[in-house]
Amino acid sequence: MPDNAPVIRGDDPASFPHSVLAERHPALVRKVQEATPYGPEQRRALDALLRNTLHGTVEPPADDDWWDTWNARRYAGRSWFSLPFLAAESCFYRQLLRAVGYFDSGPWQGVDPFRPFKLAELDTPEAAAELTALGPLSERPLPYQLSALLHGSLWGNRADLGFRLQSTEETSADSPLVADDSEALLTLLTGPARGPADGATGRTLCLVADNAGRELIPDLLLVDHLLTHGHFDRAVLHLKPYPYFVSDATTADTLDAVRHLVAAKTDAGHRLHTALSEGRLTLRTHPFSCAPLPYADMPADLRADFASADLTLMKGDLNYRRLVGDRRWPPTTPFTEVTAYFPTPVAALRTLKSDVITGLTPETETTLNTAEGDRWRSSGTRALIQLRT
Repeated sequence: MPDNAPVIRGDDPASFPHSVLAERHPALVRKVQEATPYGPEQRRALDALLRNTLHGTVEPPADDDWWDTWNARRYAGRSWFSLPFLAAESCFYRQLLRAVGYFDSGPWQGVDPFRPFKLAELDTPEAAAELTALGPLSERPLPYQLSALLHGSLWGNRADLGFRLQSTEETSADSPLVADDSEALLTLLTGPARGPADGATGRTLCLVADNAGRELIPDLLLVDHLLTHGHFDRAVLHLKPYPYFVSDATTADTLDAVRHLVAAKTDAGHRLHTALSEGRLTLRTHPFSCAPLPYADMPADLRADFASADLTLMKGDLNYRRLVGDRRWPPTTPFTEVTAYFPTPVAALRTLKSDVITGLTPETETTLNTAEGDRWRSSGTRALIQLRT
């Protein structure tokens, strides 16, 4: 991957990353305190984290190997705003989990501080309406169904809880895509699966999930459609091994989503439950999924895992930042160039919620900048589908 573009940081007070560190993170600390009746020790630790992220420096705990594993201890003593944006966010969430006792032995061990928000997403009228729409959709031609589910997965990212802490603006699935490789992606998705009679092992889809709650539902529905109609023999869903950014999907969140689909009496819910039981849908986690590093730095075992798939779908804004590198690329930098290192064909489904962008035409870049300045990069009202075969 080329590395000749500046790394995105939060040191400019007028920048989007600065607003995340100065506004979104403090708001999240307060929401966590309000949502769960943590004891005095955890509440004091959260208060200290809030003060530290705004006015202090990075203070890695001596007994946390995460900082050593991912070479993050080098940020000790630096202002949060001076760090690479991806590192600053990752270190903040690690510190938040430490503050609430997630990794400690004791009653709060393993308790997801974000779970109340994730579960609430499944219980909204909007989520119910989306499931109701599955009935009429099933009566449409299969190519229409797949296209609708693909775009549902793409725009499902607008349910990102962290983003909504800062923005109440409604997004629209009718908003134009700034880059659109959907036709080529649909062709790749519908390639015939090779069954045992062909003497082959069949096709494998890898989907790297982003957010839980209401966003994970359309991701699972897309996977169910591809398995049910024989386009892939197996699917692997990559999840976070523990809570990471506020909405990020874990195994527990995935089971919550499948149970929700089963309780709603959807055929897809029962099929997904069966696919998990039979191993046609596999859940996978890797420590690197919670690392403050781009996918270009992934360890060999994760690279081999991706290489075994016929196609990898990267969902959401954070995975896009890690896929192309969280840098201020010229927007016309080819997506194929910055993802050339990836060991398998890879597609990005992303609503735009941060500054990084690649793969635009000069005309698109000019039009967006003229109409909105830089705001289109992070407002969540634009999206893209990009593919590198």
